[in-house]
Amino acid sequence: MSDDQQIAHGIDLETLDGFAEHAANHPEAVQFGLGAVATYEGTAAHSLAKIDSYELGGETIARDTREYTIPYGAWKEVLDAVGWVGGTDRLEPIEAALSALAACINVGISINAAANGVDIDHLQTRVRTDFDPAVLFSLTELKEADSVFENLTAEVEIDGEDLDQDLIDEWARRAPVYTLVSLAQDVEMTVATPAEVAGDD
Repeated sequence: MSDDQQIAHGIDLETLDGFAEHAANHPEAVQFGLGAVATYEGTAAHSLAKIDSYELGGETIARDTREYTIPYGAWKEVLDAVGWVGGTDRLEPIEAALSALAACINVGISINAAANGVDIDHLQTRVRTDFDPAVLFSLTELKEADSVFENLTAEVEIDGEDLDQDLIDEWARRAPVYTLVSLAQDVEMTVATPAEVAGDD
């Protein structure tokens, strides 16, 4: 590392500036294609999710070290109460989404802090929500889906010098997962059954 290399929040600031300039001049080169697959494991609520390759600037990038598997499930007490046989604790997808939101808010804040020369001594984001499973269990109509989650909050605990609360709030809202969960997204849902797949042949 050269004496004049500036590192902030684990980022080489010269490289960050160069990337930002390149992205501004060539936006097509920094477009991502991201995805995940979840396969049902034969027990309701149990799926094994896999994440591997992604696309960057139209190029597919795949390597063994990016092959992640996540066993999803639910809460043992809830599974026992509902009737699961041999229910065990697993990471619940909603909690995974909340943890992703919390982590991504930290990403939005820390990247922009580095770019703007703001030092952070401590940063922790806590996300919580109230969840009503009535739609999941078909106890209410699907049209009631907008009432499933209430009181979604994100509490950012941050310490450092010369922190601007409004600026920190803006940086948090630049987090991609914040955009995913807070703004309306159009999800194009397709369902393929064996009969439909056979009909395509």
